[in-house]
Order: sequence, then structure tokens, then C-alpha cells
Amino acid sequence: MTTTDAPPTGSATSQIHPPQHHPQRQEKNVTGATVWLTGLPSAGKTTLAREVAALLAADGHRTEVLDGDEIRTFLSAGLGFDRADRDTNVQRIGFVAELLASHGVTVLVPVIAPYADSRAAVRERHAKNGTPYLEVHVATPVEVCAERDVKGLYARQAAGEISGLTGVDDPYEVPEAPDLRIETHGSTVAESAETLRTLLAGLGLLTPAQPARSDDERRSA
Repeated sequence: MTTTDAPPTGSATSQIHPPQHHPQRQEKNVTGATVWLTGLPSAGKTTLAREVAALLAADGHRTEVLDGDEIRTFLSAGLGFDRADRDTNVQRIGFVAELLASHGVTVLVPVIAPYADSRAAVRERHAKNGTPYLEVHVATPVEVCAERDVKGLYARQAAGEISGLTGVDDPYEVPEAPDLRIETHGSTVAESAETLRTLLAGLGLLTPAQPARSDDERRSA
């Protein structure tokens, strides 16, 4: 699916919550994590997620991007955008992300998740199961998001065609203590992605990639 968010630009600072590891999963030498990128529409969440996924995949790591639009189409079809439905959507995504992460996949989730209690519930699910979880706030100002307006949502809201746009006439509860806050003023997508990759590595969430097997090794396996 094509990227729906415009590239974030800006500096990045990090606040770290040490990840928890379930003993049984440590014995299996499985290191996965969920990285939830929250922010306003057109903040650059999806662009950043795909850039990080490409970096990790190039290093041989197992990664998945759970795109919000795709989830709405295939997993949460029929849900609306009131608070209850938004929470249901976030919890469904959180369940899938935790399941993948518990099996060693680095899962990048570029989904708005506007409510703090919804995000906290997802973090709690991961903590309960001993699965590492990071919250990344893509802190693009609403004025910048409206200028990008990748999907034309801000223009439609201004014209009175739609309502309930997150951060404009519907709430967005800014994370108070995210594991990483990317302030989009002056940095490139590549720089922001490298900041996030470095954080993951520093927390021990990127296990050494397995070397690719030769053709002879694959034939003899």
C-alpha cells in the first residue's frame, strides 16, 4: 500500500522505559517488540515506520508494518470513528502486534490512537505478556500536518464536509512520557529513522541478524 503520511522532519529526543522480557521467551532467544508511532493525521507516522522497517529488513531483522488504513479495511471493517470504535480498533491492532512481537518480529504500528487510556491498555497487554513495547510520538504540529494534508482531510474538515478530525475538532491526547518523541523541525526521514533504530539497538531489541545461508547450505538443510 502506498505511504499515506508525509515525511517527518525534525529533531528527536528519547525517554526510555526499560523493556520487560518474559523468561520463557528469553530462553528461546526471541527478541521482538512493538513500536507504536502515534501522532496526528499527516504527521509522518507511516513514512517513518516504513523507513525504519526497510532499515531493519536490510539488516536481516524480521519486521512488519501494521498500517492503519489496511487494518481498517481488513480487520476493523465496519467500525466508525467514535471513541468506543476507535478504542476497539486500537485494541485489535495491539493484540495482533503483541502476538507478532512475542514471536520475534519487530512490529511498527503507525496508528493515531488518540486516547491515552487506549494506548495504556495496549502497553499493559504487552507488559503482562513480557513483550517489549515502545511508544513513539511523532510530534508534528497540526499546522504542518494541515499543510501537508496527504489525504485531503484537513481541507475537507475546513470546508465542512467532514467532522471528527483528530487534533482539529476531535481530541488527541498528547503522550506525556513517550519512549521517543520526534519533533519534526529540521531532520530528514532518514535521520529520524536512524534515531529510532539506534534506540531499539540500545535497548537490546535488535538481536544480531542471522547470516544468509549459501545455496549449498540451503540444499543440505
